[in-house]
Amino acid sequence: MAVVGYVEILVAALCFLLVRHWRLHRNTVITVWPVVGMLPDILRNVPRMHEYIDEVIKRGGGTIEIKGPWLTNLDFLGTNDPLNVRHIFNQSFEKYPKGPEFKIIFEPLGDGIFNSDSDLWKDQRKMFQLLTGQTKFVTYMEKTIQRKVINGLLPVLDHVSTTQIQVDLQDVFQRLTFDNICLLVLGFDPLCLSIDFPKVEHEKALDEIEEIFFHRHVIPEIWWKLQKWLQIGKEKNLPRAVKVLDDFIYKCISLKRREITSRNSRIKEETDFDLLTSYIEEEEKQKQMGCFTDSDKFLRDTALNLMVAGRDTIGATLTWFFWLVSKHPCVETKILEEMKEKLQVVKHEDDDHIISLGAEEVRKLVYLHAALCETLRLYPPVPINHKCPTQADTLPSGHHIKANQRILFSFYSMGRREEIWGKDCSEFKPERWISDDGGIVYVPSYKFTAFNTGPRTCLGKDMGFIQMKMIAASILWNYQVKAVEEHPVIPNTSIILYMQHGLKVRVSKRCAAVGSQIKG
Repeated sequence: MAVVGYVEILVAALCFLLVRHWRLHRNTVITVWPVVGMLPDILRNVPRMHEYIDEVIKRGGGTIEIKGPWLTNLDFLGTNDPLNVRHIFNQSFEKYPKGPEFKIIFEPLGDGIFNSDSDLWKDQRKMFQLLTGQTKFVTYMEKTIQRKVINGLLPVLDHVSTTQIQVDLQDVFQRLTFDNICLLVLGFDPLCLSIDFPKVEHEKALDEIEEIFFHRHVIPEIWWKLQKWLQIGKEKNLPRAVKVLDDFIYKCISLKRREITSRNSRIKEETDFDLLTSYIEEEEKQKQMGCFTDSDKFLRDTALNLMVAGRDTIGATLTWFFWLVSKHPCVETKILEEMKEKLQVVKHEDDDHIISLGAEEVRKLVYLHAALCETLRLYPPVPINHKCPTQADTLPSGHHIKANQRILFSFYSMGRREEIWGKDCSEFKPERWISDDGGIVYVPSYKFTAFNTGPRTCLGKDMGFIQMKMIAASILWNYQVKAVEEHPVIPNTSIILYMQHGLKVRVSKRCAAVGSQIKG
């Protein structure tokens, strides 16, 4: 009986402490419970995780310790402080590698450029710079996206506008960018984008894998590893999704090797400048020098990493861009006025021909570039990043970091930091990017982190802007896109900042008179 009495007293005391703790913290977004830490709040806010992280970090003054359950590895430092970002990503780069934990979370990416460190990372980055810096590849990239816009995107939007149906514009962009990145990386067109919207298994497999990546960030490692071992929850979907993508990529590699072998001394054509061809040819050169061997695994890892980078960042940005433009008609008007002023395009009133704008034309569109920068500020396609130091360190914010302590960076929150962007930081305002002389305002990459910062800054930044501007300008010139008012728009819970429920829109052709003022 005495034992039972002690248990009752202990339970009562624990309840008292929990109720008292709840009363003290019920008006704050930061609730650190005994034993379980902030886990209840984290789990409760998973559907709005990016907003929750933003609230928590701001409440902590820009940097805060986030506590997980006792005996888990969910404790980490969260920050949106640009000085911390500069210190870690630039000034102390060597102290903060991706590390083994990063590689465990992103294991399906293998030894690609995202997961690699040290010499392996440097070698891959150097090779990517060499191959993508060639004029022939840049030309191939620009022509590839323009052909895909003309033959895929605009016919689909023409069909949607003619039939007056609603369409998920996010799905359209995912299909477009998946086709395009497969052409650029693998030299293969999976034809995802067509008016019948075919189901493409390997395209959806990529979405599943990215959702699991995010899931691994927000629950204790021991939990998701247990799910993986038992093959339950989200983890049970991973092996199937990886196999679907692997089968697709390895098939493309096999076909490309046979194509290159059979080509022999045939004169290289423009269509041969996809990255897989370039990597295999470089591999052959190294093999002849006796310092390289065939590795389909290396090509698979490289291709998958480039596909994630090239497909999702562009698709997500365009989705948020068209939603923001739809909500701000004045921005759309200014983009169209700039196009009328700076471009030389023919479109007669009796001509129903759809027009795709090329790379040289869209380079002139400064206001469109600014609107895309503003979209990237508010909705960065990669909203979070994390690092682990190899040794103890002290951050500019004054926080002391232990070796191997996780640091989470909310790039989503950085885009909403008043100290960087001003009191109007929550507003969509492309004008903030326009300088007095009519150019684009320079913002250091440790403040504008949409393309990462430091030595790992995205090498495809310029290519990405060209592609987004070609797509956006071609759509805006030919069609008016209006978001469906009653459709919910919230960020999803993935490592790529797409919309949870897609973007439902109505598309209508612009009056031919819109373009009649432009003369070629």
